[in-house]
Amino acid sequence: MTLEDLVALAHRRCLAACRDGGAPAWTLGCFKRRSITFFSGITDDSTQVYWLQTRGLTADLRLPAGRRLAGDAAAIEGGLARARWDGQRMTWFDWTSFQLHDRWPEPGVLRRVGDCLIEHAPSGAYVEDWRFQPSATGLLLGLRLLEERDVDRHEVRHRGGGLVVCGQHAAFVRGRARSLPAGGRLADVLRDAGGDPSVLGAAFAFEASYARREPSGGFTVVASTDPRRRGASLLQLDGFEIDPTDGGVVQRVREDGRGLERRFTLDTAVPDFEFRLDTFAAPEAHSWLAGEADALLGR
Repeated sequence: MTLEDLVALAHRRCLAACRDGGAPAWTLGCFKRRSITFFSGITDDSTQVYWLQTRGLTADLRLPAGRRLAGDAAAIEGGLARARWDGQRMTWFDWTSFQLHDRWPEPGVLRRVGDCLIEHAPSGAYVEDWRFQPSATGLLLGLRLLEERDVDRHEVRHRGGGLVVCGQHAAFVRGRARSLPAGGRLADVLRDAGGDPSVLGAAFAFEASYARREPSGGFTVVASTDPRRRGASLLQLDGFEIDPTDGGVVQRVREDGRGLERRFTLDTAVPDFEFRLDTFAAPEAHSWLAGEADALLGR
């Protein structure tokens, strides 16, 4: 079945699973970061950062601008995490990440007005300015990847990660099949490897890609931890089925000449989510803006 068929079939099951602790509706969708300001007064507005959110999953991609993208693996970030909302803060855990250490250990204190979502670190370390990316009403889907297997070679290619679709935006994260030393830093692992091909191969056997939907219906990669993926198809959007034994999702496809089997767990499935630019405001706010519209909105 297609991705749309899968979401329609899985919708009812996901409603019950995502009621408790799920992210609120105003955090669901795709955001692009405008800037991050640190307590030191330094602001970074050049790093390319995307955040895609479902009820219980966050996909994240951070790519430095200019030359650093090609030459500094320590500056590249991307991954997928489980997310929990307590009414004020978002906490992220159980990461499948390109980096080996948790660079952003604090929860986020979130507030959104219109298309602007502000995230504060509780310690005061930084504040991030995120902007909601418009999308027509469409799929809201979160699938957590357990593993991707090459069925022709009988080997596991990736473990961990997942697929997040937010209307016209999508992210696909595929973790490493072979673990690297836990608790260290990727830059240190690469330095200590001294060019060892096996270590380098394991380190870069990871993908976090952000894509946009084409008029044809497919998704094309716009940005990725793997620069070779840019301009390529994110993944095939068929070959899905629900495993009757455990309720998980299985995808069987051929991509790039390989027979692949992907196994997922289901987080969120909404076939017609409305990605709204506006947010709640008190009645007096509506009256104030209506009264000042000519001056403030140029009407």
